[in-house]
Amino acid sequence: MKKVITFLLSLALLFAIIYSPDMMERGADIENADLEVHYIDVGQGDSILIKSKGENMLIDGGKRSSSERVVSYLKDQGVEEIKYMVGTHPHEDHIGGLVAVLDTFKVENIMLPNVISDTIIFEDLLDAIDRKGLKIKKPNILDEIKLGNAQLKVLAPNSEKYSLTNDYSIVLRMDHGNNSFLFTGDAEKKSEEEMVQNNSRFLDVDVLKAGHHGSNTSSTDNFLDAVKPKYAVISVAEKNSYNHPDKEILDNFAQRNIEVFRTDRDGSITVMSDGKNISFNKKLASISAGEMFSNIGKSISAIKETFIIKYITAKVNPENM
Repeated sequence: MKKVITFLLSLALLFAIIYSPDMMERGADIENADLEVHYIDVGQGDSILIKSKGENMLIDGGKRSSSERVVSYLKDQGVEEIKYMVGTHPHEDHIGGLVAVLDTFKVENIMLPNVISDTIIFEDLLDAIDRKGLKIKKPNILDEIKLGNAQLKVLAPNSEKYSLTNDYSIVLRMDHGNNSFLFTGDAEKKSEEEMVQNNSRFLDVDVLKAGHHGSNTSSTDNFLDAVKPKYAVISVAEKNSYNHPDKEILDNFAQRNIEVFRTDRDGSITVMSDGKNISFNKKLASISAGEMFSNIGKSISAIKETFIIKYITAKVNPENM
């Protein structure tokens, strides 16, 4: 009986590893893709890696507690240098991991909005920037950035003063051939209104990174009317205390036939582009070794528990086996 259980455990574990939702791709790679956009699963925060033709950009770094995950992810992706680092706004769930990234990788340029914060993490970020000898670049509307075969354009912030820190978020549009992306940070209603009013011609994109983790303070109707995305990516933690994403936002996306990808359900999400086609993938590379062994451990425990229960049941009621 022990040999049978051992064999079945091994077999079940093999299938659990191979067919686990965390280990399966969500689409096929595009053969000639020369752009990758990685929406890194950092829980309740944002971190996005963009790769094109050997050049890298990092938009946000998640919380400080996500530092190890972000650094590990970048290393797994073969990142050695970051041409552009963007801290969309000075909230900890966006800039917290950037300190560790600065201390680990060579960074050529950094962009932050023209707003300060009296938090320790913001001061730590400024110290790390100073240690690297970098000069902070401030965003100017319609400034352009070239990254490999991609072109990015600054669409926000449009004003010098806001009542909400989220509205200072740097918003970037990226074009790669016929494919387009919008990275919104935590931009809320006020910033969305300004973008629609001032630069609506640049808002129509294929892939929208939903603002403020899918909160109802963002993704307003007028904004979505202008963006008209086919896909939306929501960076959010499972069972978070904010109840993000909001049901009304998800319902609105559904009514507009916008396909939604979420880091709380899909893990780290990779989008591949060849300039004509877009593919969404969930890859093994998005799972660190620690997370992989943790998943294996959970699978083993669950399988053992199931077999122990069935074994005891069989001893008590043999006819049930």
